[in-house]
Order: sequence, then C-alpha cells, then structure tokens
Amino acid sequence: MPNHLPEEMTKISHFIIKAMRLLDGLAHIIIGLSLAIAVIMFTWLFFAEVHEAINAHNLVHGFLHALGTLMLLWSISALITAEIRYLQDGKLEVETFVEVAMVVVLRKLIVMPVQEITPTTEELVMWVGASLVLGILFVLVRWGRREFAEKSREFTEKK
Repeated sequence: MPNHLPEEMTKISHFIIKAMRLLDGLAHIIIGLSLAIAVIMFTWLFFAEVHEAINAHNLVHGFLHALGTLMLLWSISALITAEIRYLQDGKLEVETFVEVAMVVVLRKLIVMPVQEITPTTEELVMWVGASLVLGILFVLVRWGRREFAEKSREFTEKK
C-alpha cells in the first residue's frame, strides 16, 4: 500500500493508526458490554410485563406489549451477532441491519392494536409499506449474496 505522507510523518501516522485501533477496540468493548446489559434489561422487562399482564387479568393486551419487548430483544440479539462477526473477521453484513429494521417495523405492527392512540390509516399504510419494502430488500440482499457466492465458486473452480 503506497504511503501518501512525507517520510518524516510516517512514524506519526503509525502512532495515530495504533491509537485509532486502540480506540476502535475500546469502542467495541463498550458496544459489547452495552448490548449484554440491554439483553439483561429487555429480558427482565419481558418477564415483568408478562407478570403485570397476569396480575391485571388482561393477558392479550399485556402479552402483545411483552411480545413487543421480546422483539426488541431479538433486535439486540441480531446486533450482538453482527458485533461478534465484526470482531472475528471484520465484516458487517447489510443483511443484519435490514433484519433489525424488519424486526422494529414488525414490533410496531404488533403493538399498534394496543396503543393508547389509534393509528391513522396513513400511519398503518406507512408501516405495512415499510415492512413490505424491507421484506423485499431482505430477499434481494440474500439472493445477491448467494449469487455472488456461486459466481465466486465458479470462478475459483475455473482456475
């Protein structure tokens, strides 16, 4: 890799790169710990909401709220998987973030019936449309990844 800096600055640039890698590592440790704490908190909240629903004798309403919390836990789990993958091989998959967005939209659709304010038709159409677009995007990303893997395998076999 060519160095575009004057030779005198090479040592400084190496020091800065090392410092930035240390900061990046620290940031990922903080992200990992935060995600772990979020798992504990959302798990506790899920069981607290189920307990509250049982005590309030309103299982359907309470269960839908608890299911919404469980969907947030699913999002956190997908982010943890992405963080692990990043720490292992330095890759972030677009698919993970599409999945997280899908779960967030799905959560919204699940809790809409039990919101205190009834959603407007436009709101409902917007969220259903978002889920449709994200679903199509998810399929396209998966298909594209599979196609790329097949083309790479064919190219490797020809060599």
